[in-house]
Amino acid sequence: MKQKRIGIIMHGVTGRMGMNQHLIRSVIAIRDQGGVNLKDGTALIPDPIIVGRNADRIEALAQTHGIARHTTDLDAALANPDDAIFFDAASTQMRPGLLRRAIDAGKHVYCEKPVSEKLEDAVTIARHAKGAGVKNGIVHDKLDLPGLLKLKRLRDLGFFGKILSVKGEFGYWVFTGDDLTPQRPSWNYRAEDGGGIISDMLCHWRYVLDNVVAPVKSVSCLGFTHIAERLDESGARYKATADDAAYATFLLDGPDGEIVAHINSSWCTRVRRDDLVTFQIDGTHGSAVAGLHKCYTQHRVNTPKPVWNPDEPQRLDFYDGWEEVPDNAVFDNGFKVQWEQFLRHVAEDAPFPYSLAEGAKGVQLAEAGYESSRRRCWIDLEDLAI
Repeated sequence: MKQKRIGIIMHGVTGRMGMNQHLIRSVIAIRDQGGVNLKDGTALIPDPIIVGRNADRIEALAQTHGIARHTTDLDAALANPDDAIFFDAASTQMRPGLLRRAIDAGKHVYCEKPVSEKLEDAVTIARHAKGAGVKNGIVHDKLDLPGLLKLKRLRDLGFFGKILSVKGEFGYWVFTGDDLTPQRPSWNYRAEDGGGIISDMLCHWRYVLDNVVAPVKSVSCLGFTHIAERLDESGARYKATADDAAYATFLLDGPDGEIVAHINSSWCTRVRRDDLVTFQIDGTHGSAVAGLHKCYTQHRVNTPKPVWNPDEPQRLDFYDGWEEVPDNAVFDNGFKVQWEQFLRHVAEDAPFPYSLAEGAKGVQLAEAGYESSRRRCWIDLEDLAI
């Protein structure tokens, strides 16, 4: 099979997400499987160059995974015409400026979300990419999780009938450092460093709701900082200035009328549910609950008929009557799937719906969530002209 190289500048892949999901489980996995097959029979082989500030760290990472190229000189990397794509998974605060530099260097750009902290910056960079004529995309990884793929398939097949509501629960207990070591970095809990669960998670909920259920048109959100102090990576105590929980209600523009969705997001909750994130869709004909991988359904013919009686123990097992949707398809890593889609988008103009313009919608919802929390009111979302 004929092979074709494509160079990828990978910035910010020494962190947990960038290294594991993007470098190792996506780009390196695609390289090691023999590339991505194009329509003309060519195998497109990614050739990454790791860019970072710590020379020893990026050199060690490159050697571990058989990557020939690494550098601390981002300008030199951007100047190399042999590398077509720039990818960023570093700081959200730096991202708009980095993307602009890459676009101005003629690179196609792909990045983690959120694309920026402010909607104005997100719209500006999306327009800049469009005006420059470069391919562009943002990671919408949860859409390729097996659980959500099954949920979307149920919607497409009409399983729910008229969709009435959506309930989502996300999060877990993030240790403060007083007892066990925190499992998330300290900057997540400092607003001045770009932290905040509204900024982090409402970007996700925008593309999940838009693509799996129906477009979001309004939001009411309450953000809280439940834990006032935490310990950082060095064990020093610091003031938590970012929201660590968000309680949001959304109105969706459903095909049969408005749909109500409510999603709790919290780093201050203990899990008693099927997964770290679960979504339940209720409709007139049936309901479904999905986690990261599994999805369970209950059709109206299987729905029990409970009777409220607080004077006696509940005799119904409400888990009975739910059926698991089978794994009747092969599900690859969601990040890797979208990398393959973006590589085909660049190489042969294959469709890639998750553009920077779509990423701006996530920033729009997060910004509206913060405004709603400050004003204690509903915020309607305007159409973004990009």
